[in-house]
Amino acid sequence: MNQTIYLAGGCFWGVQAYMKKLPGVIETETGYANGKTEYVTYEEVCKKDTGHAETVRVVYDPEILPLEILLKAFFEVVDPTQLNQQGGDIGTQYRNGVFYVEEEDRAVIEQMIEYLQKINQKPVVTEVKPLENFCAAEEYHQHYLDKNPTGYCHINLFDAEKFIRENGLEK
Repeated sequence: MNQTIYLAGGCFWGVQAYMKKLPGVIETETGYANGKTEYVTYEEVCKKDTGHAETVRVVYDPEILPLEILLKAFFEVVDPTQLNQQGGDIGTQYRNGVFYVEEEDRAVIEQMIEYLQKINQKPVVTEVKPLENFCAAEEYHQHYLDKNPTGYCHINLFDAEKFIRENGLEK
């Protein structure tokens, strides 16, 4: 049975493009999560204090890609010690977080955060919270880097291929 996790890691364009490359990822959708309102627009997220984070909804097959490995892949390209920033993107909407819908996922996420804290000298600031709300982003943000291959991305998408090889996830 497929599962869903919500990942916030700076600009959602790169996070979505990276996640889509991983075997076991069934579907992705960019959007805004854990803000003050149920519905929000990109303009409101950028210009108002909505509390939303740019987030990618990831539907995955845990038989192919267990949550531990999916999180390991995520933290290969997201710096868990950067507060309200990833790469050149700065602001609370670019904070990093893992938002879960299944309570049993919390322990797996917290184990990853503990591990990350052990290997980082700076404090890990990744939010770990239940998903409060998620609003899909506008259509032009969906699969943006597929539509605009030379578009801005703070993630090196070749890292996905390297991660797949190094973790024996080849199809």
